[in-house]
Amino acid sequence: MTSDISSTTIWSRQKISAIIQMVFTAFIFAALLSITPARAQVELNKRELNVPAHLVAESQQVQAGQSVTLAFVMTPKPTWHGYWENPGDAGIGMSFAWKLPEGVTAGGPRYPVPDTLLISGIMNYIYKGDYAVLVDLKVPENTKPGPLSISVKSDWLACTDEVCVPEQDRLSITLEVVGKDTAIKLNKAFNDYRKALPRPLGSAATFMVKDDLFRISVPFPADSDVAAPYFFILQDGIVDYAASQKVNRDGDMLVIETGARGDALQNISGVLKIGPHMGFSLDAASGNVEMSGVPLNSGGDNENFISGDDQSKTSLLFLALGGAIIGGLLLNLMPCVFPILSLKAISLAKAGGDEIVVRRDALAYTAGVVLVATALGGLLLALRASGVAVGWAFQLQDPRIIFVLLALVTAIGFNLAGLFELPNVNFGDKLAQKNGAAGSFWTGALAAFVATPCTGPFMAAALGATIVLPPIAALVIFAGLGVGLALPFLLIAFIPAIRSRLPKPGPWLNSFRKAMAIPMFVTAIGLIWLLGRQIGEDGLALSLVFLLLVALVLWWFGGGQIKGLSRGPLATTALAASVIGGVLLLPDDTAMESQKTATASSATLPSEPFSEKRLAELRATDQPVFAYFTADWCITCKANEVAAVQRQETADAFAKANVTVLMGDWTRPDPEISRFLEKHGRAGVPLYLYYAPGKEPVILPQILTIGTLTDLVA
Repeated sequence: MTSDISSTTIWSRQKISAIIQMVFTAFIFAALLSITPARAQVELNKRELNVPAHLVAESQQVQAGQSVTLAFVMTPKPTWHGYWENPGDAGIGMSFAWKLPEGVTAGGPRYPVPDTLLISGIMNYIYKGDYAVLVDLKVPENTKPGPLSISVKSDWLACTDEVCVPEQDRLSITLEVVGKDTAIKLNKAFNDYRKALPRPLGSAATFMVKDDLFRISVPFPADSDVAAPYFFILQDGIVDYAASQKVNRDGDMLVIETGARGDALQNISGVLKIGPHMGFSLDAASGNVEMSGVPLNSGGDNENFISGDDQSKTSLLFLALGGAIIGGLLLNLMPCVFPILSLKAISLAKAGGDEIVVRRDALAYTAGVVLVATALGGLLLALRASGVAVGWAFQLQDPRIIFVLLALVTAIGFNLAGLFELPNVNFGDKLAQKNGAAGSFWTGALAAFVATPCTGPFMAAALGATIVLPPIAALVIFAGLGVGLALPFLLIAFIPAIRSRLPKPGPWLNSFRKAMAIPMFVTAIGLIWLLGRQIGEDGLALSLVFLLLVALVLWWFGGGQIKGLSRGPLATTALAASVIGGVLLLPDDTAMESQKTATASSATLPSEPFSEKRLAELRATDQPVFAYFTADWCITCKANEVAAVQRQETADAFAKANVTVLMGDWTRPDPEISRFLEKHGRAGVPLYLYYAPGKEPVILPQILTIGTLTDLVA
């Protein structure tokens, strides 16, 4: 008993000493600012700051009636740190005194996920290293174009483990109010600033204060790994900050228990940290909370965060790799891949079961698939790292690439039909014998490139994992997708029982080759439709003129081959000129905006364009919302729309339940949609969400039926 009293006395003295130091520092700080403000301002401006602040805008231009985000970019010197909005036992959070033009308003500050620092029994909620605090400015509708001067005086506390120094600075920035039609260029660094912010948990938590204990029950999926969670409470005076946090896992709940300091409010808020720079913001209401479930560990140890995160990511890697391989295998059944598989079928038919040839070609085909799938994944990761919001199949959001692909598919179709032969590809009998491996490699490369618009079962979760995994692990996932796509041909090549069933080459092969031209021409028709959806009728007509030139050049080249004439160099030059001309003269990406709006409003199930602002408005009024994300090049998306979304039964059920439909069209690049997909663990489309009033969104399966949708509102 004596030992307990002594330890409590020592702990209390440490706590009281630290609080006295904090109060004395704050008193001196206030005296400097209030008694001799002019002199203090001069001295502070002369002194070099230990945690300097820089005011940066996401865009230097802003439109009237819109918002712009500012960042207070804090760059602590080595050994120095800043504080979260609730600093813990000691410290002072930031304050802001704005000087704004008439009508302009500043929102509340948004802080990144903090860290813990325990010194002599004193818990601090801090930031070590660079961090950014974000604030949104709202510009009124009646603001006239011209300069917009923003000024703010901010105070904060800068500390090391031994000393604290109050700091302040007056920061300013001048923005430009522009017209509604002006394109706004965004600062890509804000993508990283936002990644450091806690994401909204969505589900409400419950907390309780009883017998000097504080407990909070937080909804958290049971299949989501978390090693050392820690709860940062926003309100002061409720919990004992320095007390350890015990965590139990009870199904889809995390129950956290720590020491209480005083009476609780009816509602609190805070941040649940689940890893380095990762966390969820949440609100909690007072209620009954039992310490149920299985102990997880004690929160507050940064080392546990790191090791636990590594373990969870290792598990995620293996699960995602398995999903990628299975998803790639199922891609072979998707209509966007089948035409390209016809090329591989010709190659297998020519091999006629020859073990050496079949295995060589299968390995070459696999190399082409895996290399291109990995290269596309690497390019995707590089673009994301540079701040560009893109997702899987991003290359088909560019009409120039679609036109080049259209010209290539058309040329392959004419080649299979016998219009011409090329000496450097694998379609002729003589060439197949010499260059079969090279031909198989490029066939695999083309299959991987064209397969990206298809999203089958298992693929969404696998590709979504690449958002949170390290780059090397993410590349392994993309390579696994390629392995799955090539797996059927590897099985044929290396399992004798399957290979022996391949037919022997014969006269039938020429007819089979010509028949395989049909899927290629069907693919060309699909690409023409997709190109028209992106660039409009006028742009499509111009593109078809250049495509006709490509066809005429190939016809002229094939005629020369029949006559024994060498037209290769001239034909190559003419082909290059036709393709380059078609690419350069494509219209810009605004050609189809009016048509898309008209199409959305006249559809069987009318919809509004998706925006997070509109979604928030609807949810604030308890309006049921169905949000779906699609793209014209996504075969799975289009199939779902025909089979379930754009059906009269669905439209009637949604109209009866007063469901508002939001459609996110990702046919062309859209950073807002890309970021929203990432928030929901998706690297691409489709994504289907249903928001019932007052509830968390339901993520629907990737393959929809009418019943799947009508049951939501039944």
